[in-house]
Amino acid sequence: MNTLDRYTIAYKDLSIGVHRISMQVDDAFFKAFDNSQITSGTGSVEIELTKSESMLHLSIEIDSKIGVECDRCLEEVIIPVEYEATLIVRFSDVSEEFDGDIMWLTPAEDQLELAQYIYESIYLELPYQRVHEEDENGNLSCNTEMLEHFKIVTEEEFETIATKGDTSSIDGNDWSKLQGLKDKMTQK
Repeated sequence: MNTLDRYTIAYKDLSIGVHRISMQVDDAFFKAFDNSQITSGTGSVEIELTKSESMLHLSIEIDSKIGVECDRCLEEVIIPVEYEATLIVRFSDVSEEFDGDIMWLTPAEDQLELAQYIYESIYLELPYQRVHEEDENGNLSCNTEMLEHFKIVTEEEFETIATKGDTSSIDGNDWSKLQGLKDKMTQK
């Protein structure tokens, strides 16, 4: 059995009315997606599915803890992800594109595959910057060995760089070396 088959609902077998469905996401779920930036994860997916003659109405709640690579130290950082949404599934003989709110199925289809929807919902809820939190003393929880490789810039140094451009460490000879390299590259 494919790992992602667990996230398929055989809706044609359901009676008209409200149905509650619970699913769990785990490491195997996230590993089933190629090139995923999510390294690990656990969580629950609660679905309230209302079936009518013409459509399905799904209220989806996801509560998870997702492991991703820290942007600062490259170690795994666990980020809580909560997601709530409504998904409408309509039936049509004409194939329509999924627009994020409405999914289209043909009347011949008898299963609703939600794995991709669940994965993308979790992934899109991840923060843009993924870093370890600071502790109560303001210290980073990142890998200290990795942080030793960074140069910490003081506020004064940052202001100097930002406003004036810090070229004090580059002398005229360095610029001529760079120009020589550029000239060699353009000759080829």
